[in-house]
Amino acid sequence: MNLFNILKKPIITSKTAKLKYKNNEYVFMVDKYANKFQIKHAVESLFKVKVVNVNTANFIGKQKRIGKNVGYKNDWKKAIIKLSNGQEIHVINKLK
Repeated sequence: MNLFNILKKPIITSKTAKLKYKNNEYVFMVDKYANKFQIKHAVESLFKVKVVNVNTANFIGKQKRIGKNVGYKNDWKKAIIKLSNGQEIHVINKLK
């Protein structure tokens, strides 16, 4: 699996901002087939930081209805990445 395909996009909300400032944790939407070791390797290689811990959560797509047609949103996976003290991901910090 390619490193650029593992990390899809950062999730930037008020809750993830609190995680960033209190616990030095960053949240990413990742490929749903990536495991914790692949996610850790991708973050360390792309951003040149030291990852302490990776937590993941799988989300099942919700049902959506348009008229009489019923469909589902895509399933996705979230990764919460804790960095060691004093390190940060500069790309995300500039999105304020």
